[in-house]
Amino acid sequence: MTAFPDALEITGPTPGQQLRRRMFGHQGFMIGAVFLVLLVIIALLAPVLAPHDPYAQSLSNRMVRPVFMGGTWEHPLGTDHLGRDYLSRLIYGARVSLLIGAVAALISGTIGTALGVAAGYFGGRVDAVVTFLINVRLAMPVVLVALAVVAILGGSLSVVIGVLGLLLWDRFAVVMRASTLQIRGREFVAAARAVGCSTPRILLSEIMPNIVNNLIVVVTLEMAHAILLEAALSFLGVGVQPPTPSWGLMVSEGKNMMLFEPWLVLIPGAVLFVLVLAINLMGDGLRDVTAPENRN
Repeated sequence: MTAFPDALEITGPTPGQQLRRRMFGHQGFMIGAVFLVLLVIIALLAPVLAPHDPYAQSLSNRMVRPVFMGGTWEHPLGTDHLGRDYLSRLIYGARVSLLIGAVAALISGTIGTALGVAAGYFGGRVDAVVTFLINVRLAMPVVLVALAVVAILGGSLSVVIGVLGLLLWDRFAVVMRASTLQIRGREFVAAARAVGCSTPRILLSEIMPNIVNNLIVVVTLEMAHAILLEAALSFLGVGVQPPTPSWGLMVSEGKNMMLFEPWLVLIPGAVLFVLVLAINLMGDGLRDVTAPENRN
């Protein structure tokens, strides 16, 4: 009797391979990721890449124009009103913006996610209290409150991070509450309760994996929001204080010469635009490639 050969085992791509394929095939994600990774690398290697000390002043080299406006390669992007190298301050300023955006988003995300998930899962009085806190927070203008607090406590990097982190949690709470309300009544959550899973395990194993897509989008939005708010506060003189390199502070210092030397404002403004756009593109792409309907 002739034995039939074993059937060939047909296996498809693994979930990790599918995720990588979707990520590399998403144009917006790739553009945002490339620019964001590039800016992160520049920030990390600032001491190596910066051609000059960003704090060194040279009054004899004040207001040197960039190379594309007739300047010299000694200062490719020119110098500011104190003779400090503009390229070096831009490179070190990336550290400030990325640090503030990441840490502020982490603080606000932790607070807002905890409140939103608790309100959506437990409901009742917990939901009523969290909703009241959200309404109170939404009634306070972020910029005005940040201006008042920073003016009282004094402008510094740590104060700006703390203030922004404690003011930007409301969107996390609203989105996480709505997402948790949609998930808590699903069959797999009821099954987890039926087999005796503890509340922390249900929250971590059943709820969080199904709302992480929405969390990713909010994190990127609030990170970009925090970077823009820091730039606004620094522009108004109550954010990061001189001589710390900050893109918002550089715009503020160049505004008086904007009509005569517009590059003083356009260069840091353009870099700030690229960073915020890269973060939003990457976040939007992550939402798309990790969405449940795309996991096929």
